Amino acid sequence: MYAIVDIETTGGSAAAHGITEIAILLHDGNTVEGKFVSLINPGVFIPAHITALTGISNSMVASAPSFAQVADQIYNLLHDRVFVAHNVNFDYSFLFHALQDNGYALTARKLCTVRYARKVVPGLPRYGLGSLTRYFSIQNNARHRAAGDAEATAALFDILRSIDTGHQHLRTMLHGRNSHMYLPTHLDSAQLDRLPYLPGIYYFKSETGQVLYVGKAKNLRRRVAQHFSNNTPGQRKQDMLTSIYQIDYTVCANETHASVLEELEIKRLWPRFNRSQKRPEFHYGLYTITDQRGLKRAVLNRHKHTLPALAVFKSVGEGYRVGRQLASRFNINPDWFFATAQVNLPEDTVLQHHNAAMHQLETEINTQFPSFVLVHQGKTEQADDLFALYWVEHGEAKGNIISATRPENYASAVQQICIHKPNAFVTHLLLAEALAQPELLLLPEN
Repeated sequence: MYAIVDIETTGGSAAAHGITEIAILLHDGNTVEGKFVSLINPGVFIPAHITALTGISNSMVASAPSFAQVADQIYNLLHDRVFVAHNVNFDYSFLFHALQDNGYALTARKLCTVRYARKVVPGLPRYGLGSLTRYFSIQNNARHRAAGDAEATAALFDILRSIDTGHQHLRTMLHGRNSHMYLPTHLDSAQLDRLPYLPGIYYFKSETGQVLYVGKAKNLRRRVAQHFSNNTPGQRKQDMLTSIYQIDYTVCANETHASVLEELEIKRLWPRFNRSQKRPEFHYGLYTITDQRGLKRAVLNRHKHTLPALAVFKSVGEGYRVGRQLASRFNINPDWFFATAQVNLPEDTVLQHHNAAMHQLETEINTQFPSFVLVHQGKTEQADDLFALYWVEHGEAKGNIISATRPENYASAVQQICIHKPNAFVTHLLLAEALAQPELLLLPEN
């Protein structure tokens, strides 16, 4: 027993928008046996562009029932039937949350005619309702109205069932909790099926290949499926789901490796839907120089990942504050510490004492922030060895690489590694890992 559903709404997310019209066709597996169609007063203003698309205006719904007034009737029509819709997650999310707000818990099984069509007639360029109705010559005289689209979906459902010999695909899709039913409308289920059960990072991409979201996973297949099974009503989640056409991935040695690559890729690509991970960067570095008179001094400049810095900072003010603290700690004249102004050249003994103190400062900082290569071992999809190498120099993450072989020593590892921009999150992650697992380190040979 099926309920073929279509709704019209004031916008794209159940959390922020309301239902303006609903159509439910009761289908007994052979034919439509009943129908419920009604305008709904959404309780919010219908935007002009929605009225232009659907033809439903604020004046049309002014005298229509609110959802609360028909919630009991809608629940009774849906709760013991398979919920069928074209892009089912959209319609279901609106009705689930609207019913929940009125004290009803909808737990119906779902069937998406987009996904069903992909199984029954693979290889079509488009699977939108308009494209499929044209392909199968289905008449729809009320496009973007609930009744017209529900009736077109019902006709499509009947055609797909007639093509689906023995209803094999239908039975498979309705058996238990089918993860494919939760996939984004435009995403082929083969994209999910090819994901390995291994650690890694994954990329959600648009139709044109633009990266929309980067995530990390201890288990790629399960994590990506989990993304889609949690059908939250928020606008951001719904926008992302409707934009995803492709999934790419990179297998990692372990979860820490995935965390490092995720952070670096987010900073490189700045994907549209990665918001929480856009952490502030350290833009300034404290460096030492020896001026023309032989006086060793410090300069604060834009951080250059090719030069070792004594420390890195988010702002110039923070850099000068820490610099003054270092000068005080090592008994260095603050006027001579920063190379920001001309100073009179001190006597030779004073200059030697100053330079010795600056050298001691550099030595202690370099000792406190060591250099090493951290090596993680994992497996590829073919069960071959996979090594993740991370280079930390003077306490700062410098680069990483994925290798098929374990390097013999620190020097050979550093020669392979690709340099990346400074990243405080990655640095702190690798320093903590090195402290917890020193047996994984390759150290410089001094």
